[in-house]
Amino acid sequence: MFRPDPIDDSVVEEALVMANHAPSAGNLQARDFIVIKDSHKKRLLMEAAYRQDFIRTAPVVVAFCANLARIKHYGERGRALYCIQDAAAAIQNFLLFLHSKGIGSVWVGAFDEEKAREVLEVPSEARVVALVPIGYPAEEGVRRKKLSMDLLVHREKW
Repeated sequence: MFRPDPIDDSVVEEALVMANHAPSAGNLQARDFIVIKDSHKKRLLMEAAYRQDFIRTAPVVVAFCANLARIKHYGERGRALYCIQDAAAAIQNFLLFLHSKGIGSVWVGAFDEEKAREVLEVPSEARVVALVPIGYPAEEGVRRKKLSMDLLVHREKW
């Protein structure tokens, strides 16, 4: 899925800056980013992600984490929802920036969170929300068909 060509550190850093420009509840930025290049850690993350091999072969994987401590101002709703939304908004910005640079990415949500937490040594006041392997595409991607907007957009009520 990805070529082995390295991704320049400055591009990853700029993508992370763009990620953090995403909106966040109360501007608390209740999200943290872990950049992984180590082949052993990528292999362990691949295993935690039900053997999705493109995680292992990507030059870089970024773990997006929800920071539960940073969102405590908003109580349980902040911990259960707002910090997840903060991380998701950051991921979207990250993906769009990388796409603009010709770099491919995959938003991976299918993984054993506890195993990923152990591999990445994530503290208890944070959650791993997504793994995002990035790299130059090895082949042209498939354009998936989108649902009709008539099925998705509702006016004034469902």
